[in-house]
Amino acid sequence: MARIYCIANQKGGVGKTTTTVNLAAGLALVGQRVLLIDLDPQGNATMGSGINKRELPLTIYDVLLESATIPEAVQKSGSGGYDVLGANRELAGAEVELVALERRNERLRRALKVVDGDYDFVLIDCPPSLNLLTLNGLCSAHGVIVPMQCEYFALEGVSDLVNTIKQVHANLNRDLELIGLLRVMYDPRITLQAHVSEQLKAHFGDKVFNTVIPRNVRLAEAPSYGQPGVVFDPTSRGAVAFVEFAQEMVAREKGPALADIR
Repeated sequence: MARIYCIANQKGGVGKTTTTVNLAAGLALVGQRVLLIDLDPQGNATMGSGINKRELPLTIYDVLLESATIPEAVQKSGSGGYDVLGANRELAGAEVELVALERRNERLRRALKVVDGDYDFVLIDCPPSLNLLTLNGLCSAHGVIVPMQCEYFALEGVSDLVNTIKQVHANLNRDLELIGLLRVMYDPRITLQAHVSEQLKAHFGDKVFNTVIPRNVRLAEAPSYGQPGVVFDPTSRGAVAFVEFAQEMVAREKGPALADIR
């Protein structure tokens, strides 16, 4: 049975797509079967996986409107070693079309049942807002991974997202929980970031992942080459950190013995 995770944060520019793409590639590197679902009309996770969003014959848009199944629409990330259900600008119109449909927030959950046994992990890259697309992701998922920078404004965003997760859990998806907070773009030389990091650990305890993703130029450069950072420069600090994060995820879900598979 696949473990389904939304990578979400209602604040923009916090590294959601970078986290989704590199976690997918990291999990593939340690022997996991991974499906990445791009739920953002910008299609950045699609492009960052080496897939041209403008040339996709079928996308998540078609899946949500039930004109295609996931196996029909999925593409292979040649560089990342995982499957991608891509997105492009068409997805922006899906929200308007979904409003009039029955069980509109459950479209993705129903579609994922077809591939439940085909993957170990399904990662959903959510847009930076709470809309019908994000709601479809949250209603499909077992949990939410929240990438965040260690800054004070980010703390407010996390508080809002935690409340959203609680509401969805109570009303729409009893399986949904906060899996953990991932500290990204971290620079230990900045006193403020170290201080906020300690606050996070004090408040959220073991919900803060042990892995910390450092600020790293090579991760930022990788999408322009259509590759995840862990493939573009495997020896960079950011790439090494994401592989460690993938191992931590596998250890949490399947036990430490499987996390060391290469």
